Amino acid sequence: MRRTAYCGMLLAFALILGYVESLIPLPFGLPGMKLGLPNLAVVLVLYLFGEKEALFINLGRVLLAGFLFGNLSSLLYSLSGALLSFLVMAVCRRQGGLSIAGVSCAGGLAHNMAQVTAAVLVTETMQVFYYVPPLLVCGALTGLVLGILAGTVLRHLPPSSLR
Repeated sequence: MRRTAYCGMLLAFALILGYVESLIPLPFGLPGMKLGLPNLAVVLVLYLFGEKEALFINLGRVLLAGFLFGNLSSLLYSLSGALLSFLVMAVCRRQGGLSIAGVSCAGGLAHNMAQVTAAVLVTETMQVFYYVPPLLVCGALTGLVLGILAGTVLRHLPPSSLR
């Protein structure tokens, strides 16, 4: 019962972060670029509860945010990025060897690559790949920062307080 309540709160947290993120204007000229703030909740759930719960939070936040704040194309891009990002983070966490910041960073990189690939498929032009270098830099940086934040939050939680 506790786990369900905490997952519900973390899903709401992800939605709030997504809304806050939509209000932050980024000074870069890259279309669709965001900070990825809702992924903080996904990383927390991945480390607190596991893959099944993290996938639920990830899909839930993408679908709810898409219906509440977006449109069909934003839902397509978000879903592609969220799914690949989750898959990469889950595999990296299982394999070990990376810190939570490293896992989050890998997720940020995967998220951007999935979105660029989706954009290439939608626009039917390879020129979208010109966005890859700056997006990878931004994805790595934001993934790293979100991973550091998640690690800090997890260190400050009392042992087994959420499980």
